[in-house]
Amino acid sequence: MVEGTRPDASYWCEYAWLGGDRATPGVRVDVAAGTIAAITTQTERDQVGSAAVHVAGLTIPGLANCHSHAFHRALRGRTQGERGTFWTWRNQMYAVAERLDPDTYFTLARAVYREMVCAGFTVVGEFHYVHHQPDGAPYQDPNAMGRSLTAAAEEAGIRITLLDTCYLAAGIDSAPEGVQVRFSDGDATSWAGRISALVPNANTRIGAAIHSVRAVPPDQLGAVTEWAASTQAPLHVHVSEQRAENQACMAAYGRSPVQLLDEAGAIGSRTSVVHATHLSQDDVDVVGKRSAYACFCPTTERDLGDGAGPSRALHQAGARLTVGSDSHAVIDPFEEMRAVEMDERLHSEERGHWSAAELLTAASGTGHESLGWPDAGRIEVGAPADLVTVDLRSVRTAGTGDGLESLVFAATAADVVHVVSGGHVVDVAPEARMRVARDLASAIAPLWKAP
Repeated sequence: MVEGTRPDASYWCEYAWLGGDRATPGVRVDVAAGTIAAITTQTERDQVGSAAVHVAGLTIPGLANCHSHAFHRALRGRTQGERGTFWTWRNQMYAVAERLDPDTYFTLARAVYREMVCAGFTVVGEFHYVHHQPDGAPYQDPNAMGRSLTAAAEEAGIRITLLDTCYLAAGIDSAPEGVQVRFSDGDATSWAGRISALVPNANTRIGAAIHSVRAVPPDQLGAVTEWAASTQAPLHVHVSEQRAENQACMAAYGRSPVQLLDEAGAIGSRTSVVHATHLSQDDVDVVGKRSAYACFCPTTERDLGDGAGPSRALHQAGARLTVGSDSHAVIDPFEEMRAVEMDERLHSEERGHWSAAELLTAASGTGHESLGWPDAGRIEVGAPADLVTVDLRSVRTAGTGDGLESLVFAATAADVVHVVSGGHVVDVAPEARMRVARDLASAIAPLWKAP
């Protein structure tokens, strides 16, 4: 996938988004050692010389996939036709999780991450909880599964924040059972000991995650929160994805998941509440007051029939929007962005809740911040050279103009024609995409074979 390192290069962009409400024409971006060294605007193509790579289309910063379960990609197209709910779908997801090992997970994740790069993502937040062997015993390297994911990201040409997830219970007052024994470290202290052996590098950050209030008892929340605070790591948590979660939490503890997490100190400015679908106004106020991130995954939330969360209300309360592809029913950042607006339209019967610039900011700079990459996700001097160019002349975008709306409300992942990730040019040509498709097919097929 990586076409060439080109650590020092110049790009002339027909249009580029440098922030604000509109694109800038004729932008030269000079890259040194994988970092943006200079930006020159209002340049003509013939002024930059033959040494600069000429990139037609609209160039935006690399995008952030803030919530991923890589192995869920194996479910695409195999579960959508069945009636049921999130809970019936979960049984099929567990069947795939049961068959993973470090080698098969590496092969699958590498192909999934390559699909992400082809779609314009240059960083992924991997919400990782398949930690141990099928019987629950640790691998010789207790972090073997996590290292498979970080190695897969390295080969795919995408940065990763490994959101190592604490997952200790099948449900409130229920011990792990079946495949869930693979997820549990026994208690949060043991989880913290294991995750402390993971070391970040130039392409990898280590973050923490609480799976949910169903999977982590209240007396264990503090240890996860303390580890994240002591390392200044991102902390992500599934929150109120289903009404049943809220009902169980209220019955057991007399408070909502947001309230329970907040009492444990788990909601703060480095926290991402994922889904945040079924929130009361009090919950919205808490998340906003803490300036937390709210990660919406609309294509998954609609695929599973979860519902649509109050994105604009959270923003108005002080929360910061990000997006993710979660179960990978679709890997398309433009679809995730516009779905946030479209879901608000369906709920309110009004249009125009989110501007294209706001949604692009959520998917780029804000998303990177939520994953621990505050310098990335923007085209500015000193930022990593992550440049994603979208074709403005495809059958989807032709005639839509050169504005940001062309990307957010018309483009798809198929319109990404050029990707630079950390200064590395990644091959996203049709032939490369076909190789990714073959890799996905070969990685997924064994996970569905009868044992």
